[in-house]
Amino acid sequence: MKSYRSFAIAFAAMVMLVMTGCAGSQSGSAYSRSQTRGEMSVRMGVIESVRQVMIEGTQSGVGAVAGGAVGGIAGSNVGQGKGSTVGSVLGAVLGGVAGQAIEEKVSKKDGLEITIKLDNGQFIAVTQEADEKFRAGERVRVLSGKGVTRVSH
Repeated sequence: MKSYRSFAIAFAAMVMLVMTGCAGSQSGSAYSRSQTRGEMSVRMGVIESVRQVMIEGTQSGVGAVAGGAVGGIAGSNVGQGKGSTVGSVLGAVLGGVAGQAIEEKVSKKDGLEITIKLDNGQFIAVTQEADEKFRAGERVRVLSGKGVTRVSH
């Protein structure tokens, strides 16, 4: 019973760490603290095309570390003596691999690649989270500043 409780606590800690690592957003509507109160240039244009893309999940290492910890704790409950040590090592390795995969999967996002013809005739493409709907022919604003560009209505 004690080993199950340790495993449950460690697993809950891993989930919390993984979810904390997923806080970053590539949404056209989300701004980080450092992006507020700063000037952005605004260009106008018309959407030429919109293509659905997948924004890869993060691999910060938090999932691997948390998974390794959980796996090590779970594996240490296997056998006694050398068996427990081997179980800990194998559990940590397998948990690390699983934790990294979980972190990447839960932080994956649907995105849009938006190609725009600016009023000056230049074409640009911006990729951002698919949290707004965009259609070819729509007039949009392109905001750029502090190394970030986003499209909005």
